Amino acid sequence: MVKKNSREKAVALRYDHATDKAPVLTAKGQGAIAEKIKELAKEYGIPVEENQHLAEYLMALDLYEEIPPALYPVVAEILAFIYRTNHKYESRMRYGNA
Repeated sequence: MVKKNSREKAVALRYDHATDKAPVLTAKGQGAIAEKIKELAKEYGIPVEENQHLAEYLMALDLYEEIPPALYPVVAEILAFIYRTNHKYESRMRYGNA
């Protein structure tokens, strides 16, 4: 998510290592659309990472376009954050520490 000139921007990525060669842009938008992307992420328990520079680059992509190789390192960091977050959440739920 990005706030710039009071107009919030949001993007969503999908990555399935079994079927995707690279993460794919699945949603992007500003204003009301960005808010809806955020709401859906919250509703489905999808972790959100705020990175203004990455969001700006991703907004330039077409929907369902793979991210370019130049963005792999920063997207890999975000995916690692998401995997760690999911693992911690699943561990808490499994052992009753919610």
